[in-house]
Amino acid sequence: MHTKNISVGGGKTKKWAATAKASTRENITLLDVIRGRLELADNTSEVKKILQKGLVQVDGKTVKEANLGVGLMSVVSIPKIKKHYRILTSDKGLTVREIPSKEAELKLCRVNGKKTISGGKTQLSLHDGSTILYDKECAVNDTLVLQLPQREVSKRIPLKAGAQVLVYWGRHSGTIGEISEVIAGTQSRKSLSKVGGSQTLTDYVFVVGDKKPEITI
Repeated sequence: MHTKNISVGGGKTKKWAATAKASTRENITLLDVIRGRLELADNTSEVKKILQKGLVQVDGKTVKEANLGVGLMSVVSIPKIKKHYRILTSDKGLTVREIPSKEAELKLCRVNGKKTISGGKTQLSLHDGSTILYDKECAVNDTLVLQLPQREVSKRIPLKAGAQVLVYWGRHSGTIGEISEVIAGTQSRKSLSKVGGSQTLTDYVFVVGDKKPEITI
């Protein structure tokens, strides 16, 4: 496993690890990512020094708050050492995975809600808590591919049979595969999706590609 060093002040260096341990939380703080996952710092003070130097970016923008939460599909970058990581999920919770530099410019966002606002514009609510105006065809449960840091939509990936998905919640969390069938919901039952040999709530499915994943999973 390749590692690189980055100065944290006072002449001290620590190693950036290419892999990380699992988590059980929906969001993890930068403090946890830097100190606990990538093992760059020994304590909170060192983490704050790293952040105050402007060495860390989230989704392409410099951040300095140690308690900032990063969630599924967020991109954490350290330009000084040319390292990039994406927050993903497994059966044990959130994980931090190293990704190629070209993928650091992409963020997949799941469409969780859709409504019409003043002026007849369509506003989409995304899984990361943000909203975006989008005037093209789009449905809840679809995925938008955003270009970072501008967050411009470059592609829409619809939820449909044949799409590649990541199950991000529930007993099958971490499962990656192809949707074989989407079962419409009723008044008494939510929509279901069949992924591989398993069946899960469509609410737990995150589309990551059409015929293949758009990013490293």
